[in-house]
Parts: sequence; structure tokens; C-alpha cells
Amino acid sequence: MSKRHAATIAARAGIAKDPAFSAVTPPLYLTSTYELTAFKQPGQYDYSRSNNPTRDLLAETLAELEGGAKAIVTSTGMSACLLALQLLTPDDTLVIPHDCYGGSYRLFTNLAQRKKAFKLLVVNFQQVGWQSQISAVKPKMIWLETPSNPLLQITDVRAVCSLASSLQALVVVDNTFLSPVLQQPLALGADIVVHSTTKYINGHSDIVGGVLVCKTQQLGDELKWWANCLGVTGAPFDSYMTLRGLRTLEPRIRLQQDNTARVVEFLTKQPLVAKTYYPGLADHPGHAIAVAQQTGFGAMCSFDLAADAGLLPVFFSALNIFTLAQSLGGIESLICHPGSMTHASMDAEAQKTAGIGPTLIRLSVGIENVNDLITDLQQAFNAVSQAIAQGGDQQNTSRSQQKNEQHQQQFRLNPALGAFW
Repeated sequence: MSKRHAATIAARAGIAKDPAFSAVTPPLYLTSTYELTAFKQPGQYDYSRSNNPTRDLLAETLAELEGGAKAIVTSTGMSACLLALQLLTPDDTLVIPHDCYGGSYRLFTNLAQRKKAFKLLVVNFQQVGWQSQISAVKPKMIWLETPSNPLLQITDVRAVCSLASSLQALVVVDNTFLSPVLQQPLALGADIVVHSTTKYINGHSDIVGGVLVCKTQQLGDELKWWANCLGVTGAPFDSYMTLRGLRTLEPRIRLQQDNTARVVEFLTKQPLVAKTYYPGLADHPGHAIAVAQQTGFGAMCSFDLAADAGLLPVFFSALNIFTLAQSLGGIESLICHPGSMTHASMDAEAQKTAGIGPTLIRLSVGIENVNDLITDLQQAFNAVSQAIAQGGDQQNTSRSQQKNEQHQQQFRLNPALGAFW
């Protein structure tokens, strides 16, 4: 039988395969432990941290979607990142992109600097000379995020994998922004794919989870051992919910992508938008590479508001449909300010290096009617225009900026609150 399409794989996972009662939908196994058939004779399952039928079904489905040999489902996207790093020693070098997700950046830099878990090289894959920088350190692992979060920059996965092969380095690709429907890094030469399944894989913003998909069985077995050892495997109920959301992955992301294209078209014509970031735009620096390695441009976009940062509260408070919140990839449209939210864990210098400006806004476009989404954005822009016309740009800027800076500093310095960032 020929390879099935992604929509079929996702929709048919576990369907009509229940051996006990012939249930069409696969059951949820909430048990923590399993009875041995006899003394010293365990069955296929013995303890759910190690193996669980519901989690295994999700893992098998995600492995098939990504074209991998084995997948390990984890408790969060960050635990999936942490799991991949178990392949490194203090003598190894990890290469990361300068503009990766703030949570990943925090993990990589703190493990390298505070724990000395590995050596670290931060590289701008968009600049000439990245190959020589990487070759000079002979890394054990190269970490990619493409499209990047939040500027949607594109990295040539094939080119990086070609270099990695000559250096005998592993390539890990964070594929969260596109999902296996729109990009398959293993087919491009990568060794491991990472997802925060919280996002598009689940698609309903009601669980957190992650997954590693490995190209080879050997690599998958090693990471599966570490997942059990560390106790970072995903919960059965979360796996069940993720599998439920996964069934509609393709139709969801196709509609979200169509909506995003319309929103981006609107943004490019908006006077209060200084710059729009979306690889589907013909003038995007990574457009040609995106066309070559992706089957779509995704449902994420960002833009710089062409107004003082002090007017950001005006813009956000005027929205009625877009919700100001963390995360992405759900059926609902979300909006965020990366500098104070998703990338707040990066200091000011790191944000500047990554290109995250004070008025950068990121959109995760959902499945709502696109005309309603555009209307919502338009009236928010109108609110900013009105504030500027009334002199708010001059009268309130310093006070609003001071309040925003105090707010960001509060989250960065307060350990209890900082855990969220």
C-alpha cells in the first residue's frame, strides 16, 4: 500500500482497532500500573511512566506523520527540548539560532552557563558565514527553528543538514510553527523533530505536551530510555486529548493558513504597520527557501506597529476577537507582544540581537471568519489613530513606557511569576 496522506493518518489513528469491545474510537487508558500475567512474567505494559497504550498510539501516529522511526511523547514542549539535550555531554557543543523561542533560549543558555551541561554557540543562520562559524566548533548538535518565533525567519534545513553530515553532528528541528502537514524536516535530512504538541498538533488550547520524533530506531530507543529515566513522559489523558485534536489537524491548519494570507494582505496595506513578517510574502528574505522546503506558509505572522510603544495598550484593549494571551496554534485567534510575553526571558540585548523590537506584535490566526478578524484589527488600528490625533502619543508615552518597563521587570525578577515565561 502506498504511503497514506497526512489527513488520513491523523483521522484514522486507532480507529476501529479496539481488541476488547470493537469500539470505533480508541479507549483512554488512565491506569498507572498493570497486572503481571504471573510471577516474573510482565506483559507488554507494566507502569504508565514507561509505557501507556493511549500515549503509544499518539506516538505512533506522530512518528508516521513525520516519517520517523520512533516518537516519544512528553509532558510539555520544553520537556521534549530537555529530553533531546540528554544526548549531549559537557564536552559537546550545541549550536542554536539567535532568534529561537524565548523559553528554548532560556533553557539552552542556563544549562550551558549555570550547569555547564554543554558548550553553546549562538548563530545567525540568516547571515553570511554561518557555515564557517559552525565548522570551527565541530558541534555535536545543531538546533534549528524554522520558521522562527516570532519573526518567521526561514533557515535552509537541507543546507544545514549537509554541513552537519560532514561534521557528524545531529540536527534537531523545532517544527511547531508548521506541523508535519506543512513541513517534514526528517525528509530534508534532520535527525530529530521537536513539537510543542500544545500548539497545532492538539489545536484546542486545552492541554500542554510535547514530542520528539527520531529518524532512526536506535536514536529513538536511547531517548525513550532517558524519557522513562527522567520521568518526562506525557500523561495518558493529555495524550488522549491530543490525539482527539490531531484528527482535525489538516483541515484546521489549511483554514488557518487561508485566513492568515488574507490577514497578511490587510496588514501590508495598513498605514500603522511598519513591517509585516510572513514567509508567504514574495519579498520575504526566506520566501524562496520556504517554497522549496514547505508545502505552505503557516498561520503565524508578526508586524511592527508604526506608533510609539506607549500606545500598545490602546491597540490591545480595543480588540474584541483576538485574545491577548500566550501560546499559538489553537482554533481561536491569539495576539501577543513577544518582548513582554513569549520572549520576556531574553534580556534586552538578546531581544535586540534577535530583532524583537518594542512594538513587535505576533498573531496566531484561528478559524474564525476572516472578515471578522480583519474588522477586529481595523478597529484596533482606528483606536490607535484616534489616540494619536488626540495627542495621546505625546502626553501618555513616557508614563505608559514607564509602566510597561516596570511590568516587564516585575515578571523577570519575581521567581513565582517568572516561571510562566
